[in-house]
Amino acid sequence: MMSKKFMGKDFMLNSETAVRIYEDYAERLPIIDYHCHINPKEIAENIKYQNITRIWLGGDHYKWRAMRINGVPEKYITGDASDYEKFEAWAETMPRLAGSPLYSWSHLGLQRYFHVEIPLSPVSCKKIWEQCNSVLQELPVQEIIKRSNVEVIITTDDPADDLKYHTLLEKNNCGTKVLPSFRPDKLLAIESPDFPQYVERLAAVCGHEIRSFEDLKNALSSRIAYFAAHGCRASDHGLSVFPYTRCSEADADAILRMALTGRKPAPAEWDAYRTALLLFLSEEYTKRDWVMEIHYGVLRNINTGAFQTLGPDTGFDAAGNNPVCTKLAALLDAMEERGTLPKTILFSINESDNTILNTIAGSFQRPGMAGRVQQGAAWWFNDTKTGMLNQLRAFSELSVLGRFNGMLTDSRSFLSYTRHEYFRRIFCNFIAELVENGEYPYDKIALETLIRGVCYDNAKSFFNV
Repeated sequence: MMSKKFMGKDFMLNSETAVRIYEDYAERLPIIDYHCHINPKEIAENIKYQNITRIWLGGDHYKWRAMRINGVPEKYITGDASDYEKFEAWAETMPRLAGSPLYSWSHLGLQRYFHVEIPLSPVSCKKIWEQCNSVLQELPVQEIIKRSNVEVIITTDDPADDLKYHTLLEKNNCGTKVLPSFRPDKLLAIESPDFPQYVERLAAVCGHEIRSFEDLKNALSSRIAYFAAHGCRASDHGLSVFPYTRCSEADADAILRMALTGRKPAPAEWDAYRTALLLFLSEEYTKRDWVMEIHYGVLRNINTGAFQTLGPDTGFDAAGNNPVCTKLAALLDAMEERGTLPKTILFSINESDNTILNTIAGSFQRPGMAGRVQQGAAWWFNDTKTGMLNQLRAFSELSVLGRFNGMLTDSRSFLSYTRHEYFRRIFCNFIAELVENGEYPYDKIALETLIRGVCYDNAKSFFNV
């Protein structure tokens, strides 16, 4: 049997059926990137990156982890080595990444944006460096977005942000909607030593003091209204674990006042405060038909020395296995009892939660609202071929696959839109296997509806964009 061409047109498509499904229904669909960490300032200013290292390796903790595992000294990762030396270090790492999504994503990016068809290695490093840098001179970020066929980008934004770059993008249409999302993680982190200072910052933005839980709710309501006026359609929450401890308004107020004095509340008090705040926020989101995204389970910054030296988001996080089912179910149920459970997407960093999330989500549906609560795409460490397939199998077997909102980049890089292509190929091959096995008909109307839904239509409708 002859091997396929490296990264050829049938990459990850293992049958003629898969190729047809992908080419007919998925390949040319626009992208709704409903969760990412792209900087809107760079879009508004339409910046042009000086070289491939700056756009490809800068801030990419996925690549940084791989380079460290490969034995690359930190100087060539986040240190003071030249950009070319850092690119060399990545080129030296690449041939050792067989089976990694990083290998596939990187070569998809080289092909789609820079017309590079050869593998990146120490031998090809110089040639690819020169070719990429030459192309980048004519490739500002708005052109990258255009070529990627991105229709909507939803960024991740702090409640205290002024959203000035979103405002600029509203005025100066770049051809893609760039919308904010509301991420109040710092207000939930009541145990943080920086919590009082952050509340002061938020108070300054709102123009009034925050001394009570009622003050905090009023401040959040005003910021949510501000975000809504700038096109916001979603919130996002990063939780280590799900909180659920019933808490009166008076108790939440007392806990907040304690934290604002610099005293650290006990863990049970953290839990109670977070529960009260999330219940309030769910009400605000429901009023505006926002989507509530929850990402949970990450063990962050587990290498103390590295965190002290390099800071957060530098590649020293891990998947956790905290039990979630009881408190997650209780939290969603409390929102449902109050009539404030919004459209919700649940992301776990641990794929062992696939069954838990799909079965809990299926218990909180509402007639006339398709896929109201659902599991999100395979996330972070699960953003792999195996992780995506396991998520798709769990979703298809325990939920309604045709209502899945599909892929997102969750990335800081403008070259990460190829992750959508990677997912679409895996998804189309998954569906093709069902067809080939006689488990799903080769019905063109049904296939087109299914593929378009998961790759584009569902997210567009769910987020109302």
